[in-house]
Amino acid sequence: MQKFNKHNIQPGETVKSIANLYDLTEESLKFFHNNHCKVEDNILIHLTKQKELFLPRTAVVDKNKLVKFGHGNRLVFQPENSLLEYGVMITIENNEKKNEIKYNTSVRWVKYENGFHFFEIDRISNLFLNDEEVNEIADLLAYKTSQVLYPMQISVDQQGKFSNVENTDVFKERWNDIKDEVYKEFEGEIVDEYCQKIEKVLDEPNSLFIFIKNDYFIRTLFFGIYQKFNQDYLTEMTETFPVINNAIEPRFKIEVEIDPLKDDYDLISISGNGKLYDERSRYDFINGAPFSLIIEENTVMNDDGNFRLQYFLNGETQLSESLYLECDINLERRKKISVVVAVID
Repeated sequence: MQKFNKHNIQPGETVKSIANLYDLTEESLKFFHNNHCKVEDNILIHLTKQKELFLPRTAVVDKNKLVKFGHGNRLVFQPENSLLEYGVMITIENNEKKNEIKYNTSVRWVKYENGFHFFEIDRISNLFLNDEEVNEIADLLAYKTSQVLYPMQISVDQQGKFSNVENTDVFKERWNDIKDEVYKEFEGEIVDEYCQKIEKVLDEPNSLFIFIKNDYFIRTLFFGIYQKFNQDYLTEMTETFPVINNAIEPRFKIEVEIDPLKDDYDLISISGNGKLYDERSRYDFINGAPFSLIIEENTVMNDDGNFRLQYFLNGETQLSESLYLECDINLERRKKISVVVAVID
């Protein structure tokens, strides 16, 4: 993000007139400019041979260009009455294998209760695997049986972070009808085994929560980016992400930056970069350990993993318009998850 704006000096302008234009004091304008310009362009009292002035990033004539923050420079999450449809593309790279999943989904705000926003999420398209509609029996079974989850109702906290699944009680009710549909289309031991696995997950609330918690779309859209930013519009987040199948997800430390000015498309830009920040070694992760198997007095954190995000929010509603999240971790070979989400016009 650019850390400053520039003003091209026009004939007849003075330090005072330019400061008034941007609602700054003369002293603050000179102080900021002198800290960013070349020595020969310093302003002592009046303008001399300067051709441009450096201004704070938030010094603009059109105040509608400024991002609206709440108390303490906090980005406010206000999704009330929203209904958005998103196109989703998830890319999973593991060893030499690469699979790309595409589908469309709707996200509807339902209510606000006890400090949480409730959303209904529904799949509104068929599932495509590597640009082809799923047709292999295993993929079709996965797609068919996943319909038991939708519409799904989830709760999200005031930072926009996924909290819980709120309508698990209806999944079992749906399962009987979906199971009948599955057996009308398929038969054999593979189908029996698959259905038994689904029923086992539905019978165990903890397993069901973990299963849904690993949904890359939900975790990306509701990552919790509505944070409090410092005076430089930065914040540090320590978050987990299900890049691998482990009951305790790998933890990442991420520096997140928000541009206090909307871009030319009236979008709010939020970017972040980070590294793995977990006490577990590569071998702990390979073996599925929920914690480090080696106890050390001075723990050396494993940082062999990367995290990157780029969000663009609607400048008026401050809800996600498009976003990209990329996460990888080094196991025997590097595993990488990429998620792209964009509003469907």
